[in-house]
Amino acid sequence: MIEKDSKIYIAGHRGMVGSAIWRALEKKGYGNLIGKTSGELDLRNQNAVSEFFSKETPEIVIDAAARVGGILANNTYPYPFLMENLQIQNNLIDAAHKYEAEKFIFLGSSCIYPKLSPQPIKEDYLLTSSLEPTNEWYAIAKIAGVKACEAIRKQYDKDFVSLMPTNLYGPYDNFDLKTSHVLPAMLRKFHEAKENEHADVVLWGSGTPLREFLHVDDMADAVAFTLEEKLPGHLYNVGTGSDLSIKDLAELIQKIVGHKGKIVWDSSKPDGTPRKLMDVSKMESLGWKAGIGLEEGIRDTYRWFVNN
Repeated sequence: MIEKDSKIYIAGHRGMVGSAIWRALEKKGYGNLIGKTSGELDLRNQNAVSEFFSKETPEIVIDAAARVGGILANNTYPYPFLMENLQIQNNLIDAAHKYEAEKFIFLGSSCIYPKLSPQPIKEDYLLTSSLEPTNEWYAIAKIAGVKACEAIRKQYDKDFVSLMPTNLYGPYDNFDLKTSHVLPAMLRKFHEAKENEHADVVLWGSGTPLREFLHVDDMADAVAFTLEEKLPGHLYNVGTGSDLSIKDLAELIQKIVGHKGKIVWDSSKPDGTPRKLMDVSKMESLGWKAGIGLEEGIRDTYRWFVNN
């Protein structure tokens, strides 16, 4: 049993996912949470991470720290997306193992699965064929993290588990048009176009790819569930189990924002993977299910964006 005063270290506690996990655990009464900013602890530095663990000896470690970005950022900066993510997670996993953490929850991404996976994507499809080329650097790093946790579980019988969320969005998301993911980028584009006399909005690709979106508070709830249960396997998908086209997403965001201009699709830009729907039956069979609807979640995120 995890106690309410168990020492829980949330790596990346200032990011969208980490801050949502922090809020969710506080709400559940966990009172011994630890977080360090990147200025206080550089997770790429093995010695610094080891020193931190030897001093703090957290009982539970939740790895929500990563270098993240959309297609453009992944494609433009392949080396840091590969190397920095490897450094961060290797240092955390190894230190958690070395300093006897009872539980480690590793957060990855649905991009670990092959580009042309059968749909919906089951956990078993990992490493069955080639990745989406535009973000394979990030995906390879995350696959290494999944395998490291699986190896520790197999060799030492420790409770190291990996959760693979679908596309996340919500408060504290990254709304920078050069490095953000599709949903926050669209929110910002439609908002700015509305402010600019409802100017046309140009969006990448054809609008036909299908995507699934999960509110970050649902993700945090899945982490809390994993914290309080001993899951029998090492890898679990976390999502809603339903998707929509990028075109439908754009029209939904346009409606929520109140933009009256035109949407222009730039088909010279890449679409990425045609479809990425997660099979979430493993998590659902254990008793966890997403609870926030997409329209409700986007309205909540848009309010946060406007206020911040």
